[in-house]
Amino acid sequence: MRFGILGAAQFAREYMGPAIHAARGAELAALATSDRGKADAFAAFAPGVTVHDSYDAILDDPSIDAVYIPLPNHLHVPWTIKALEAGKHVLCEKPLALRADDFAQVIAARDAAGKLAAEAFMIVHHPQFIRARELVQGGAIGKLTHVDAVFSFNNAGDTGNIRLDPTKGGGGLYDIGVYTFGSARFVTGQEPDSVPYAKLAYENGVDVFAQVAAVFPDFTYSAVVSMRMFTRQQISFHGDTGVLTLTCPYNANVFGLSELVLENDGMVKTHERWPAVNQYVLQVENFVHSARTGAPYPCPLEFSRGTQEMMDMVFAAGGRDG
Repeated sequence: MRFGILGAAQFAREYMGPAIHAARGAELAALATSDRGKADAFAAFAPGVTVHDSYDAILDDPSIDAVYIPLPNHLHVPWTIKALEAGKHVLCEKPLALRADDFAQVIAARDAAGKLAAEAFMIVHHPQFIRARELVQGGAIGKLTHVDAVFSFNNAGDTGNIRLDPTKGGGGLYDIGVYTFGSARFVTGQEPDSVPYAKLAYENGVDVFAQVAAVFPDFTYSAVVSMRMFTRQQISFHGDTGVLTLTCPYNANVFGLSELVLENDGMVKTHERWPAVNQYVLQVENFVHSARTGAPYPCPLEFSRGTQEMMDMVFAAGGRDG
């Protein structure tokens, strides 16, 4: 499957471009950028990549089967729809939309085109989350009572960071809250009934800190998401007979070693580790397989819409209608 990338974003250059190049069944065939200097970095690992000077040129290229969209958040919906209407499969960076209601038009465009469109929510492709879901839903920790998640970093000194631009869909929740919310939903298979508490702190129009409490059908949930705290990430699932913790759930083998720790009665701890897994490569390979065969995709748009619905609830509870 021949991929084109809309824009030479740093994340595309460092992670997703190399992942497309490395994935079985995929080829990084084209890049759209007006900056030839940025294109050189992609050509270094994908020498045959064709460089177009506009996004439309990639959509008009009949040799391109699929596009990856790493554009600023506020451009995700319109360019996903344009790509679908051009007959391309679409893998779009998270968050695909800034409101849950915006998913309706994307889903309609997907269905009309008969193509695969998905949010690039890479963590559900990693075996640590597939294993966590199996253990939690299989009763390995007994009755699940509480889920606790944290994801933080500090970019206060990076004043030009796009995450700090309110006009382009900036903010900590849109950037990393999708992981703390989506991971809990994926592992448990449940949706929140309510968000009774959300404390949000803003700087220059974007959220830089969020403390959240939610109620799911069978458990309570708490999370901290921040762009103003020291780097940390973890999620724990606490049951009545055990605790399961992922110590590097979101940036696996980048932030640290991907590891699952299961602690049961008797203080027995079992460790499972995945030191060589690249979740971005797995994401591309699963995308290609589903696009080619019609097999269910691990993260369909309907799942991503559920995460955005939870985020909308958090914004509302925190005093802002997201």
